[in-house]
Amino acid sequence: MINNLRFELSFKNISQLENKLKYCKFNKIKNINIPCKGPIKKELFNSTIKYISKHFPEFNVTYHYSLYHQYSKNKEKTYQEFLDFLKNSYSNRNHEILLVTGSNKKKKLDTIDVLSNLKREKNLKVKLGIAYNPYLKKYYKVSSERERLEKKISSRLINSIWFQYGTDIKVLQNEINYLKKESKYEKLNLFGSLLIPSKQFIARFKFRPWNGVHISEKCLYSIDYFYDFTRELVNFYTNNNITPVIETDFSSSEKLDYIYSFFRK
Repeated sequence: MINNLRFELSFKNISQLENKLKYCKFNKIKNINIPCKGPIKKELFNSTIKYISKHFPEFNVTYHYSLYHQYSKNKEKTYQEFLDFLKNSYSNRNHEILLVTGSNKKKKLDTIDVLSNLKREKNLKVKLGIAYNPYLKKYYKVSSERERLEKKISSRLINSIWFQYGTDIKVLQNEINYLKKESKYEKLNLFGSLLIPSKQFIARFKFRPWNGVHISEKCLYSIDYFYDFTRELVNFYTNNNITPVIETDFSSSEKLDYIYSFFRK
């Protein structure tokens, strides 16, 4: 599974991106995700795509596209810019695109709206992924996530489902069981967020929790428990053909080796 891991990159400018890509290349990391959040949006996001396509075409890249962070003036202009983005990204290379609404919806424009519009486009070749948070109903009292998933899948434009991180495997197992019962999900690729425990990460998360990310008190107050849970989650991903996406820092040989330790028998 180590060879199939995906790593999410964070950076503030093209110079930092270049250094991280060289680091990935040196460590034989080929599968990377480029988020669309923080400083990575608008001009830097677009420049990143051009830079990687030109200088590092060997990477297998999934670009996240946030309708919130890429919003421009109105719904129509935002949709047109996304459509242009899809056409340009396909002409350069057929990357996978993870389409997300974002933590705050703009003017009622979300993933379902965009997918509905895309269905009417002619000769559009695209591979789209969608985000799915199994924990919203139990921990955030949001009951619409499964219904939204159904609507997204009905567009017939979806190639993959990307699971949000959480620390309740029973909830995740319940959603996986649901997907396995429905034939329309059989051919979709599954990806799962993976956060690697460390004292530094725990301190940061306690200070500023991530929106929509459920981490239990047991994990936040016991690094050993968090460590054991992470091994359990890795095994769950492996047994259910879910490709892990590393979302924590891996910018040193020590950190990278620590990450790999969770995948060694």
